[in-house]
Amino acid sequence: MDTDAEDEACLSGAVPAGGAELVRKGRSIPDVAESLGVSQQTLRHWRRQGERDRRERDDGLTSAEREELGVLRKRVRRLEQERDILKHRTAFFARETGI
Repeated sequence: MDTDAEDEACLSGAVPAGGAELVRKGRSIPDVAESLGVSQQTLRHWRRQGERDRRERDDGLTSAEREELGVLRKRVRRLEQERDILKHRTAFFARETGI
């Protein structure tokens, strides 16, 4: 089993990554979940996401891909709004000029 110093080192970064790393090092999911104050299912989710990020699984998006997808979706929404504004302005000016 890990020492408290090793546990603290694992948790010095983000809690999800640290918690998943403790499980990778051999601590049980119930033990780590209880010590972090999260559900076992949450810890399992963190572990699976860490595996995706390390390319050990290919059944979902990595954290970087999720972040990029979020950025791209925001950009698409903004572009759609801009398009709609331009469409309405074009229609307005067409009516004003009698085209």
